[in-house]
Amino acid sequence: MATAIAVTSADLVLPPTDPGTPHAAVLPAPGTQSLDASVADMQQLLARYGHVVVVCPTSAPAAVERRVHAVRSLLESDRIALVRTDLPPLGAAVLVRQLRQLAGCEFSAGVLASAARLLAHYIYAGAVLGSVSRLDRVPVSLGSHLKSWLPGAHFAVLAGPTPQITRVGNGETPLAGPEFTTELLLARGQLQTDWPTTTLVPRWRIQGAALETPLPESSPGWWGTGKLVEFAAYLPDLSVLYQLVSSVRRETCHWCAMDLIGDRCGFCGSPLTVGSQPADSAGRAQGAERAAAAGERAVTAGGHQTRALGAGTHPPGVLGAGAEAGVLGPGGQAPGALGPGAQAPGAQPPGALEPGAQPPGAQPPGAQPTDALGPGALRPASHAPRGPRTLP
Repeated sequence: MATAIAVTSADLVLPPTDPGTPHAAVLPAPGTQSLDASVADMQQLLARYGHVVVVCPTSAPAAVERRVHAVRSLLESDRIALVRTDLPPLGAAVLVRQLRQLAGCEFSAGVLASAARLLAHYIYAGAVLGSVSRLDRVPVSLGSHLKSWLPGAHFAVLAGPTPQITRVGNGETPLAGPEFTTELLLARGQLQTDWPTTTLVPRWRIQGAALETPLPESSPGWWGTGKLVEFAAYLPDLSVLYQLVSSVRRETCHWCAMDLIGDRCGFCGSPLTVGSQPADSAGRAQGAERAAAAGERAVTAGGHQTRALGAGTHPPGVLGAGAEAGVLGPGGQAPGALGPGAQAPGAQPPGALEPGAQPPGAQPPGAQPTDALGPGALRPASHAPRGPRTLP
């Protein structure tokens, strides 16, 4: 049974790339739908799909997130995942469409929910702005603030994966673009500029012509101005996305038992325990070989091999298994940790007791059997010692 991808705003729903791309369920805003109606809609989605992954931007009103938490609590269901993203509106819409594409594959709901963080690192989202004076979601230097008051000043801003701001014009600093083949999606606001198509497309080696879509309603509020042209470069081919996600080692959440990739469960938010991360050199080499092989097999629609999936290209802190090389020593121990059977300098040999010490499990004279139990331990109903039982 496929996993349902739900969104908290209609702005996050882009036209499908092919007829096989599943649709997204739009959850009405809290002000337009009662809580009972929201619960009933979620029940229908769960009955039809089994699991629901809700994508909600961090820029959405707090009431939207509270409504999702309330619905999940009232249903007492652990099959609803709330995925937050810091991407701007157009980039978040691209992420939702990629999740919709992958929902048609055999990936489990847990893998889809945790894959959102991985996919976001391969979406280059930004905008060309007429002013950065009210931009507060990307770090803006004092010089950029002052230059924004100059007549006709335009700024190219990259929100992710690495924030960057440069003034458009002669001697501009190029934006750090992707090192793999992508497509470019544009959403035009009130700013009249062709900079994304004339400068960004050849500089980033965009495949084909740039595509256009209506500007999301939340974009002017996110960027702080309506004079903008928003853009997002992304991996368009489903086969590349499939290889990207499938090349990552899968783990099992120790709390809710859902499948996950990376270092955090997408359903319960529980971090991956250190003990379950294989950090030995063999595990790292095997993960790198899988990623490299996946990158060689991944081919875009234009026939060019992408370099996004080679060994070592996954962003740090996202993959978990095999990605934190050098943090743990051989056998999964921290540097300087003692190996099996090793003793610290000056430690007593096994079985040796200090002068006056009591053997393990011994109790001081006159103590009750329960005095040896730690705080919060369950006490037996009777303090009488229990000897071996003799069968008749």
